[in-house]
Amino acid sequence: MAENRKPHEKVYGVAHVYAAASYSWSGAKRLWGETAFRHELLAGGLVLVLFAVIGAASVYFIGAVLLIFLTLVAEALNTAIEEIVDLVSPEWSLAAKHAKDLGSFAVFCMLCSNGIFALFVILTTFDWI
Repeated sequence: MAENRKPHEKVYGVAHVYAAASYSWSGAKRLWGETAFRHELLAGGLVLVLFAVIGAASVYFIGAVLLIFLTLVAEALNTAIEEIVDLVSPEWSLAAKHAKDLGSFAVFCMLCSNGIFALFVILTTFDWI
């Protein structure tokens, strides 16, 4: 059911910054409702703790944080795709399935990138490669 709301009026200056921050905060709260997002955030935190425990170089922390953020970006975009697909095509369709599967694949690629990077850091830190 559609919400009965006024369309947003364009705002400028400081009000625009406030509005943009408000929209971002709303998006973060919506994303928090996704189990996958919470798992990815937890896994990212655990990777950073692991890096600290093994004494990984600080440059690896920067790389890990960037990859974690990119994973969260992919999850946010995947969730946005799913929201739009569910709105536009509530019944099953092959195109809707493809859109959701492609979003999921993007997240999967980022998770693999994180895993490969973490493995590289571990092997490098212990001089195993």
